[in-house]
Order: sequence, then structure tokens, then C-alpha cells
Amino acid sequence: MRTTRSVVDDKDGLGHYSDPPLLVLASLADGPKHGHAMIEDILRMSGTRLGPGTLYGAIARLEKQGLIKPLPADERRYPYRLTSQGEKVLRAQLATLRRFVRAGLQKLEA
Repeated sequence: MRTTRSVVDDKDGLGHYSDPPLLVLASLADGPKHGHAMIEDILRMSGTRLGPGTLYGAIARLEKQGLIKPLPADERRYPYRLTSQGEKVLRAQLATLRRFVRAGLQKLEA
């Protein structure tokens, strides 16, 4: 379940960014995290609360693509980290979003 209800200051549910794989990559950019830590970090960053199914679906796809890698389990926690390819993909996607945001804002100001 992916939800943006009742988070941040967005009563209409507008203004939240919700691309689970990109959110996971961004969460891992500052170091390894396990699932619950990613959910909380993503909520802080974007105002989007990913449900476990959405999160672990994105994790499985990213791992299969070689963009993240599992680390040894820490008790019942299973952390992941970005691979070098994952960092390259994240940088490229964020650069694309930056250009898109600039263009969109310019259009609104015109």
C-alpha cells in the first residue's frame, strides 16, 4: 500500500513524489538501511509513506537490476546499499528531474 494521506502539510494529497525505485535509491544515497529505516527516511524526504509490499517490490527490482545489494543480516534486519551502478543511475535520474523542474517552473512563470 502506497499512501500520501495524512503526511506533511498536504491536505489534498497533491505535491508528493511517488516513484518507489527512485525513492529507495535516494534513501540509500547516504548509507545502508533496512526496510523500516527506508520507509521512515522516504517519508521524511518526500512525504510519501511506502507500504511494505511497494517497498519490497521496488527493492527486488533494484536488486535484480544490480542497482542495490543486500548486506549481511543484522539480527532480523536486512540492510541494503547502493552499488556503484545504482549511484550512477540515481545521479542521472536526479539530473533529469532537476531539468524537468526548472522547465516546469519556467512555464508556470511565463
